[in-house]
Amino acid sequence: MTTLARGPSTLTRDALAVLQPGFTGTSAPDWLLRRLGEGLASVGLFGRNIASPAQLAALTAQLRAERPDVIVAIDEEGGDVTRLETRTGSSFPGNLALGTVDDLALTRAVARELGRRLAECGVNLNWAPSADVNSNPDNPVIGVRSFGAEPELVARHTAAYIEGIQAAGVAACAKHFPGHGDTDVDSHHDLPRIGAELGTLYARELVPFRAAVAAGTRAVMSAHILLPALDPDRPATLSASALNGLLRAPAAEGGLGFTGLVVTDGMEMRAISATYGLERGSVLAIAAGADAICVGGGLADEETVLLLRDALVRAVREGELAESRLAEAAARVRALGAWARGAGTTSRSAPAPEVGLSAARRALRITGRGAYRPLTRAPYVAAFTGVANIAVGEETPWGVAAELARLLPGTRTGAYGRAEAEGAGAAALVSHVFAEAGDRTVVAVVRDAHRNPWMAEVLDALVAVRPDTVVVEMGVPQARPTGALHIATHGAARVCGLAAAEVIAGSGG
Repeated sequence: MTTLARGPSTLTRDALAVLQPGFTGTSAPDWLLRRLGEGLASVGLFGRNIASPAQLAALTAQLRAERPDVIVAIDEEGGDVTRLETRTGSSFPGNLALGTVDDLALTRAVARELGRRLAECGVNLNWAPSADVNSNPDNPVIGVRSFGAEPELVARHTAAYIEGIQAAGVAACAKHFPGHGDTDVDSHHDLPRIGAELGTLYARELVPFRAAVAAGTRAVMSAHILLPALDPDRPATLSASALNGLLRAPAAEGGLGFTGLVVTDGMEMRAISATYGLERGSVLAIAAGADAICVGGGLADEETVLLLRDALVRAVREGELAESRLAEAAARVRALGAWARGAGTTSRSAPAPEVGLSAARRALRITGRGAYRPLTRAPYVAAFTGVANIAVGEETPWGVAAELARLLPGTRTGAYGRAEAEGAGAAALVSHVFAEAGDRTVVAVVRDAHRNPWMAEVLDALVAVRPDTVVVEMGVPQARPTGALHIATHGAARVCGLAAAEVIAGSGG
């Protein structure tokens, strides 16, 4: 009997199957539906695709009418990184808040409720949780997205999160393998390099990923980071040593023994696109052991999908990419789609609408509360804003002003950045804040003051003149607490702002 070679149509379908593209609009464009019929098996959603839960449910139903087992993925970490609630801020605190509380049942409950809401809207893969150990407090991209700086704490909460969200029928995706926590460069902008030895990697970065695999995570996302101790030439996303030699290899050989889906971080990020190019990078990623190519955060059109499809087909035909490797990757994508389709019909989770706010309240760490008298008059909120984290985005509101305005009508606010501080000087900026505030109490809101020396300088000047100033730190609370009342929220989700506002105004839970 003669074995027939895999034909071009099968090869093309496999090439389409490994792509996870985005698109623009709140309904599926014709080109996307057409490609789903031709073999595309996944779609990535972003804030631009979501207007309401009802609209999102209609969109995912539209996709499933074309392909019932389609994987609908989203980057919904909760906390600072939200797509479901891009315009309002998240109803759930992020990982650092949960790690600070350190209650595994709470983390599991938050993840389950978030998963329930995703499943209700037809989303079945969440590119979360972040399993990174935030060992570098100056990290510009992870920070509050991590459960903390201690490997075992991060490991147990990573496992609890995975258990919670997958119990709701949504596949988890532990990221950013093999660990993005010890970087001082954002891979959205450039290629980070981690100089840690292998022993450190095993004792720190890999601990949460081992826990994720043991918890049954359905997917793992690779990081665009260079670890010379592991691979001196290529970042993890493009490294066979990282993906096959470390993530896939059995425990007896020093690996994690992961058998599920490996998806890349966004390939349009400059750590890959500016170094290898989108087409070349995608081929190298699949060849190295990745199964799905995430692209669409900034590139969301049919042209990109066809460009990558053709690059993969061409790489197989020219002998650069083994056809069996592409087929294996496509099979893993389809297997996850089959699991998600089945899980979506069997998983049921009771609503827990207050679990996010409850968690945010428990995560608050407050200094000076004993001598503090809650405000009864509307304050002036001065928000000091650093450079936006691309993963978070600039469109998601944060802070305490909106919630304080609800509790204390007449609250006024102003926003200030590094340019104002360095242009006019801290003293002049503080004088301006006081002129705007008048006799109102000033509530100063910051994010990662320890990474922004200008913020620390302004805070010191504010408190020196007005000792009754209230300070709310909504990032990683590394700086010394200051102010008559200092509140560390461990994240900037909407519920974190509400929890802090309740304390300032003396109301709430």
